[in-house]
This record gives sequence, C-alpha cells and structure tokens, in this order.
Amino acid sequence: MARPRTFDEERALDAAMRAFWVKGYEATSTQDLCDATGLGRSSIYNTFSSKHDLFRRALARYMDAMNARQFDILEDTERPAIERLRALFTRVIDGEFEQREDGHSIGCLTVNTTVELAARDPEAAAMLERDLARRLASLGAAVQAGQRDGDITSGRDADTLARYLNAVIGGMRVCAQGGADRATLHAIAATALDALTVR
Repeated sequence: MARPRTFDEERALDAAMRAFWVKGYEATSTQDLCDATGLGRSSIYNTFSSKHDLFRRALARYMDAMNARQFDILEDTERPAIERLRALFTRVIDGEFEQREDGHSIGCLTVNTTVELAARDPEAAAMLERDLARRLASLGAAVQAGQRDGDITSGRDADTLARYLNAVIGGMRVCAQGGADRATLHAIAATALDALTVR
C-alpha cells in the first residue's frame, strides 16, 4: 500500500508557483524548488513527475486564480463597462505592488512565461493561447457592453479593443518590473481608457 503524503500538495504547488514567478522556468533549479516547498527531491518527483509537470500545474493554478479575480470585475454587470475596466486596471496596478521581490515587482507569470517559453515550449504555448482566448473574450464582452450603452465610444471593433487593452495591461506589468511607480502606471491606464472614449 502506498504511503500517505505527509505534506499539503496545494501549499507546495503555491510555493513552487512563487519560485517560478520570481525566477522564471529555466533559472529555477530543482534545489530552488526544494527550498521553496520544503520538500526533498524524491517527494517533488514522486508527486509532480518532473520539473516541467510541476511548472505546468503551477502555471495553470496561476492562470485560474488571476482570471477569476479579473472576471469577477469584468463580469460585474451592475457597473458600467468603463468602470469595470477602470477597476480592472486598478486591480492590476495594486497587484504589481503586492507581489514584489527585493523591492521590485515580479510582474505576471503569464507574461513572463510568454516571453521566456512561448516560442519553444509547445505545451506552455498552448496553455498561454487558451488563457489569452479566455481573457480576450471577457474583455471583449465588457467592451461590447460599453459600446451598446454608450460609455465606450471608440468606433473600433470590440475584439481589436480587447487586444489593445490586453497589450496595455501586459505592458504595464513589464513597466512595473522595470521600476515604474504607481503614478506612471495610473497614467498609462488613464490614457488607455481615454482611447476608448474617442470617436
């Protein structure tokens, strides 16, 4: 009979996620994962089978958590769409100052993974593509609602505006990693929202 696990697998997954988030996939060693999770190598490999499997599960966990928070904001139909988008930008900015390491933002694990792995890891690329499609659909639905209600006046189609907003958010995250302060990020967000209200 298999021995019962004596650790919290979810907690270990969260710790590994943080390690990958801070250092990236390639730079995170097995020893880094042991240090982060408090597990020995055998426990890590018996549970997660490989570093790549552990990363895949950590990335999926991150995507689910981040999307849930963002979708809660974007799908709050009690608020005008432009206010939902403003609240989303505020949530992104707050997140950049909550998740820090050595005084710097650690950015977004999805953005970091896109830069590091999308071009050479087909499994990660497929995960990122599915995640992007979900986020663009949610952003696009909010934009469409705003266009119907008249608080988003840009004549560009909702899908294009959704991609624009997603690109702005990704850029803001990179700026935060580079040391941008809150005022700078809020100015970027305000400019993006202004672009939605031009004719």
